[in-house]
Amino acid sequence: MLSVSAASISLTESSETMLRLSSTLCAQRVITCGNHVHRLSCESGVIRVQESMYGRRDRDTCSGEKAEEVAINTACSLEGAEDIIRTSCDGKKVCEVTPAIFARDPCNDTFKYIQTTYTCIPAIHLITCEQSMVELQCDQGHVIHVYHADFGRRDPHICSVRREASHMENIKCSNPTGKVAERCNGKRTCSMRASSGMLGDTCPHMYKYLELTYNCLSK
Repeated sequence: MLSVSAASISLTESSETMLRLSSTLCAQRVITCGNHVHRLSCESGVIRVQESMYGRRDRDTCSGEKAEEVAINTACSLEGAEDIIRTSCDGKKVCEVTPAIFARDPCNDTFKYIQTTYTCIPAIHLITCEQSMVELQCDQGHVIHVYHADFGRRDPHICSVRREASHMENIKCSNPTGKVAERCNGKRTCSMRASSGMLGDTCPHMYKYLELTYNCLSK
């Protein structure tokens, strides 16, 4: 694993806040060949993507017994792949994606791989059922920074009490949203309702929940 100082990790959201932690974080690098599942995970804390690439940068990685012609192009890299992985994975404890997440193939005749370097950073994790209020708060002298928020349903059991099964059957309902960050970043306390009117509705008739991670940064 690679060692990297937490003070050097730049947060790329609109607030452009710099996260500074006193401890040293370990950067992990994951390489996934072909169409297999690219999996990032944190035992403690949440994922923070540092860099990610989809394509091919050298002849050796994921070459195995592949024909030489499918590994010869080392200048293959999909523009915007890093932003897609960040949007999908930042702020989660576990993230699994495949090349299907990308809109296009940067080099059709080349055998590609996804390579991601990430760290696991401390964060507060909250889940709030639809139409309930969520409250984020920090101690005096600290302000909220939201890493990730998703309003949808990815688990059949969360927020399921006294709910009809038909309103929870879609567990591929995901709607990453920046609304929580827009409303709460930079404040010491912040509250809002987890509603479709506030956060959008990508799966009507499904009973959803808001899942988010945030931290309290020193002013």
